[in-house]
Amino acid sequence: MSLLLALYAGAFALVSAGLAVTRPNAVHALLYLVVTLLALAVCFFALGAAFAAVLLIMIYAGAIVVLFVFLVMTLPTSPEASAREKLALRGAWPLPLLMSVLVVAPFVFGQFGLGANTVAAPVSAQQVGKLLFGPWAVAIELASLLLLAGLIGVRHIGRSDRTSGKRP
Repeated sequence: MSLLLALYAGAFALVSAGLAVTRPNAVHALLYLVVTLLALAVCFFALGAAFAAVLLIMIYAGAIVVLFVFLVMTLPTSPEASAREKLALRGAWPLPLLMSVLVVAPFVFGQFGLGANTVAAPVSAQQVGKLLFGPWAVAIELASLLLLAGLIGVRHIGRSDRTSGKRP
């Protein structure tokens, strides 16, 4: 059951990740990114890494996506873009609703309906810390630099004085 749940959540993560990178609206892309991260957390949980799943939800789906939403909200928008977005959103609710139901369904049916008892191997915070600050320390720092570079790039692209040709 847990392998089936992991495969289901993995396929769901791939679909929502594809939607996240193909959406023209940044806020919609961020919402699909949150769905992707939650589906990956389900994968981790189903494969026995509950601590990694909680870290993924708290750090990425919580803190980093909130930072991205803050950055997107600070970018200037035009009234024409807002009008187009309102027009496009009129019939846009069925796909996110379906995706939300598909993410929640395995938890509901797995917990209450099928009754399969899967025991996840516990992973302590000390074990995760030894890995993160041991052989994976350089990779963690490179990932943080990549996120910082992405934030700076988005802010630079979205500057309001870019069209006038002025330099700050």
